[in-house]
Amino acid sequence: MNWRFWENITMDDYIQLGISIAIILVAFLIRKIFIKYVFYLFVKLTNNSKTEFLNAALKAFEKPLRFLFVVIGIYIALAYFPFISQKAELVGQLLSISVIIAVAWWLYNLSSSSSLFFKKIGETLNFEVDQILLPFLSKALRFIIIAIALSIIAQEFGYDVSGFVAGLGLGGLAFALAAQEVIKNLFGGVVIITEKPFSIGDWIMTPSVEGTVEDINFRSTIIRTFQDSLVTIPNATLSNEPITNWSLMGKRQISFTLGVTYETSKEQLDNVLDKIRTYLKNNEDIHPETIFVKFSEYNESSLDIMFYLFTKTTAWEEHLDIKEAINFKIMDILKEEGVEVAFPARSIYLNEHEQSDHAS
Repeated sequence: MNWRFWENITMDDYIQLGISIAIILVAFLIRKIFIKYVFYLFVKLTNNSKTEFLNAALKAFEKPLRFLFVVIGIYIALAYFPFISQKAELVGQLLSISVIIAVAWWLYNLSSSSSLFFKKIGETLNFEVDQILLPFLSKALRFIIIAIALSIIAQEFGYDVSGFVAGLGLGGLAFALAAQEVIKNLFGGVVIITEKPFSIGDWIMTPSVEGTVEDINFRSTIIRTFQDSLVTIPNATLSNEPITNWSLMGKRQISFTLGVTYETSKEQLDNVLDKIRTYLKNNEDIHPETIFVKFSEYNESSLDIMFYLFTKTTAWEEHLDIKEAINFKIMDILKEEGVEVAFPARSIYLNEHEQSDHAS
């Protein structure tokens, strides 16, 4: 069959085939010239605050435009292609579908979470669009765009979309039962977004995980732990757990107990406490509202001093640097006053009778 096919091809067919290929190559060449000189010129002309949205729309349309140039080139080439008629029904359907795909592709790019679309919504309605809400709305809008595009493409091929939707209604109960967890997670995501216990980039801690929030989608929230691993938690689980948002701290706590030996006199202990309090109150890195340095209790082998204070910074490394500086200063003060830090110890006392028995 293949040999008979090639035997039936005439010289005119070869010429028509060459013209078709040439048209496609010219389409690629025109696309390159148009994008490089004409399209980018419009992008530069609209690159200002007054035409900011138009500039974003043009940039979003770049790849769909490249795609359309190829489609148009192929469609024109089919007028000369000897084996497929340009007027064929399938060719017309494919051309329509290509246009639908290009438009959907453009809208898909426009609905990016970092696009101006959501920024303009926030400015128009006079509210700040939360960082965690942006990706969620973007994913929802993109899903709608894809669903509409697919339904239009299905109708282009003659499928009854309304009948398909009605068919889904008949099995709605079974579908709802099967999708219970999905629905729970979806509503859990809505709860997280509306209550806003955290935003993307926040350091949070729950009974399940501790780390930095990287993303939230319809089903789950993705958290990067301090071991650099990614943990995916279903929204339904996360929305029902107590969440501590460490990123919202206004200050960070320092709390510890220091024990000194029982050989420390009252005067020495008073001097140590006064010097430490003075140092902390004059320290610009320490939050002035809450500074407690107290002789708290008599321990088994030490006189305990309780420290309870806060650093102004919440950054972990800066907090540790301040805590280190405080510890070094405490060491200096103890040395100045001749006070030693206690360590766990026990003293055993023997009376004279027991000592004489041991000696004998």
